[in-house]
Amino acid sequence: MPRTRLATHRLVGGEMVPSIPTLEEPRYSQSLERGLAILECFTPEQPVWGIAELADQLGMSRSTTHRYVITLVELGHLKQGKKRRYSLAMNVIDLGLSAMASTKLRDHAQPFLADLHRRSGYTVVLAVLDGPGVQIVDSLRGRRRGQGLIDLSPASAPLPVYCTALGKLLLANLPESEQRRVIAELTLTRRTPQTITSKTALRADLQGIRGESLAAADEELAPGMYSIAAPIRTESRDVVAAIGMDAHASMIALADFIGALGPHLVATADRVSARMGYRRDDERHSPGVNGVGLAGL
Repeated sequence: MPRTRLATHRLVGGEMVPSIPTLEEPRYSQSLERGLAILECFTPEQPVWGIAELADQLGMSRSTTHRYVITLVELGHLKQGKKRRYSLAMNVIDLGLSAMASTKLRDHAQPFLADLHRRSGYTVVLAVLDGPGVQIVDSLRGRRRGQGLIDLSPASAPLPVYCTALGKLLLANLPESEQRRVIAELTLTRRTPQTITSKTALRADLQGIRGESLAAADEELAPGMYSIAAPIRTESRDVVAAIGMDAHASMIALADFIGALGPHLVATADRVSARMGYRRDDERHSPGVNGVGLAGL
């Protein structure tokens, strides 16, 4: 059957108004469809592609494939590596994290965050990396005296990545190339005498954090503010988020904060990670350091 020509406007009450789309009207963008099809080719099993490989995989010409790939590179969704081979760029990772943050991650984490908050009385936060900052996804405010001195920014305001336990842990576990890119874009503003303001020193700090189950910040964001963070991992062992706790120096010594609360924070993060498909090698969770629990803190 021949396709009828679409009327883009129709006469109503003496005026021309946009017509209602009919079944004959295209309901999707072929360009968008092709661009997304290219992105969907990049998987954990095959994270790097060449133009010819993509063209063969999708049944498109090489010139067309090249045009779409270059557009995706310009938009920050793909990046070009050696020998003109391509891989996913940070924009795609950010989109994935945003989707996860607004749905599955928060839903999985909420009951465990609430349990840790109830038992400890300290502020507990869930966060993801958002470019050069840390975006709070969920936050439960502590009930202890002195908590108001260190309350974090609202969820709409990202925290600095370089002077928070959450930020340093997430930055430390980025792929090396992405970590370099983020650090290159940072401006290290001194917020306290403890703030790291040298990128060389920051890289050294991150090297010590990478792969660890706990990170700490000693009055780096604000005077008197201690923070600790533990990673949330997926089935593929990628760190996609972190859970953090904060305390003021008037509430507890940093060593006690790390020693007594750190194991519980790590255990909570591991439980959320398990909901995301991750499994520890030993599958064991320590209830505390040398038998120290939450009671009495």
